[in-house]
Amino acid sequence: MHARSAVVDLFGDHLRRRGWWAPVSAIVTLTGTVEVGGPATRTAISRLAAQGWLEPRTDSGQRGYAATARAQDRWHRAHDRIYALTAPPWDGRWHVVHVDTGGDRRRREQVATTMAYLGYGRLGVGGWVSPRPSPELASSLRPLGVGWVAVHGDLQPAQDGARLAGRVWDLADIATAHRRFEQGLPHPDQVARSGPEESYRDRTLLVHEWRRFLFRDPELPPEVLPHDWPGHRARMRFLEVARALAPAADRYVDEVLAATSR
Repeated sequence: MHARSAVVDLFGDHLRRRGWWAPVSAIVTLTGTVEVGGPATRTAISRLAAQGWLEPRTDSGQRGYAATARAQDRWHRAHDRIYALTAPPWDGRWHVVHVDTGGDRRRREQVATTMAYLGYGRLGVGGWVSPRPSPELASSLRPLGVGWVAVHGDLQPAQDGARLAGRVWDLADIATAHRRFEQGLPHPDQVARSGPEESYRDRTLLVHEWRRFLFRDPELPPEVLPHDWPGHRARMRFLEVARALAPAADRYVDEVLAATSR
């Protein structure tokens, strides 16, 4: 697990309910639970701060870091997507966006990663499509310095939605990933007996693996997905295991925060 992911997951999954702040020593201890070294964690914190996601803040004489307003908004939305019971409702329309990268390869890669995270699939050169507009589209593209236009309204594809989805996204590959993820999950009763530190580690790794689907699975509406889509079962199983691990994992976070605040 990369240090950046360990820090982001800690803030988004735990510190969001604890004031969005923690001392550096607590962050290092908690990321160390998933085998991320202290130097790597400190480097990740510095880079996240330089990019505007974290900001230094001292509380009761302790040096720590807090999530910025921008990060809180992004990580709140990510949390809602991770733990959603179902995909958002669909009005039957598609949101089409054209992004002008100006031929810059690095910028094209940044745009591709950003658009995939927001739930858009590639539709030709510079074109992207999603079953719903992302509320983060403007704020996510602005730092990349690219121009873009979008069309939603009453736009209807010439072919049916299921066929369009099958052309834009590799649904077979996404389905295989969901089945593989589900097969690797333990039974909720098994993990419910784990201790606090083990529960925190297992839940962090579990959420990290599921969070990868934010970049792969656009959360398409059931109307355009194949029958018996495995993503539904994988989501329910993930939520069951995450809930079983949560109480002990939360105790571990509280213990670490209390110990580093003395």
